[in-house]
Amino acid sequence: MEKTANISTFMGNIMPRMIKILVLTDFSSGYSRSLLRGIVRYSQTVQGWTFYRMPLYYRMLHGDRGVVEWARRWKADAIIAQLSDIDIDVLRDLGIPIIVQNYRDRIPGVCNLTGDYVGTGRMAAEYFLGRGYVNYAYYGNSEPVWSRERCEGYSQRLEQDGFTVHRYFEQQSDRQEGWVQNFDEVGRWLRSLPKPVALFACDDHHALHISETCKINEIAVPDEVAILGVDNDELMCRISNPPLSSILIDSENGGYTAGQVLSELISRKVKEPFNITVAPLQIVPRESTQKYVIKDKYVMKAVEYIEQNYMKPISVTSLLEFIPCSRRGFEKRFRANTGLPVYQFVQRYRIDIFADRLISSGRSIDELAISCGFEDFKNVSRVFLRYKGMTPSRFRKQHRHESDAPGEAEHS
Repeated sequence: MEKTANISTFMGNIMPRMIKILVLTDFSSGYSRSLLRGIVRYSQTVQGWTFYRMPLYYRMLHGDRGVVEWARRWKADAIIAQLSDIDIDVLRDLGIPIIVQNYRDRIPGVCNLTGDYVGTGRMAAEYFLGRGYVNYAYYGNSEPVWSRERCEGYSQRLEQDGFTVHRYFEQQSDRQEGWVQNFDEVGRWLRSLPKPVALFACDDHHALHISETCKINEIAVPDEVAILGVDNDELMCRISNPPLSSILIDSENGGYTAGQVLSELISRKVKEPFNITVAPLQIVPRESTQKYVIKDKYVMKAVEYIEQNYMKPISVTSLLEFIPCSRRGFEKRFRANTGLPVYQFVQRYRIDIFADRLISSGRSIDELAISCGFEDFKNVSRVFLRYKGMTPSRFRKQHRHESDAPGEAEHS
């Protein structure tokens, strides 16, 4: 018996303690599910993490104090929470690390899992500016910080170029009552907008609502209203007719970073809370924005040619073979209508297609670069880094979470 006791004591000393994570989040959105995937992915790199997702009805029945009491009984080591109306001070009473997926505002004194919302808005503005629009609109919710700041970034960038943004903010009561009751009001707003208009929605849920309202009001998408959402929730984007373009957010890697931070908070390696910022990555174009608003017929003809022939060599000289303009005059007109010189326009178009294929295709980076029209594929890594902030192989790793396949070496 004594020998058995000694072995048990020894095993107890080397076995890792179970780390218990209480999850208080809503899994109805693709963004939240992606964040959780990242956190779970991190937990698989360490030993002994277990999660408990508290059902929403438990809070409704027992209140915030009931949640705290349950966490105490379960001996939770940390909490990941999506807070819209919960009392953060009640959770603080537990004295354990808390990471908050913020809703109304960033909360002082805890780690906020937040985002570059202003940068996301600016990305949307740049995208629409490059497509030649002069009319702009924003549709969002007045309460969440991510909706307000996305509108701020979108509006600021467009106002820099002298454009006005038509805004519509639904109230929280609209969401509680359901969207059916404000279809008429949103429909009137959409009909009143100058056309064609580039409309940026605060997320894919709101973008889908706009798409549905346009259909009811016989407003053509994208010919009259081009729609861009955020989160790239595949189901939300594909259920729309036409499918919705959306901004892809680096949410899964944000979740992975949150897992790392949570681990350090639990082990006391980090004592002071700080914000974890999730960045926007790229626009995933679908049919809801497949329209350029370019009045210059020659520039429009050149853009259409680029879209159809991006995989071939393209230069100003090759475009002028079928466009009756002087070189200097055409270059000036192209930049005035798209905001970019021809070379940069072509390069950016190829990079966006290349980035999408890095995620969706298993072919090597060299093969994909050539298929997207990069003749000097050895330098594609530098070009990609300039536009996306990271190399192609790192981009693929982060968004497919796989090791590089043979033939995917970096080019310097």
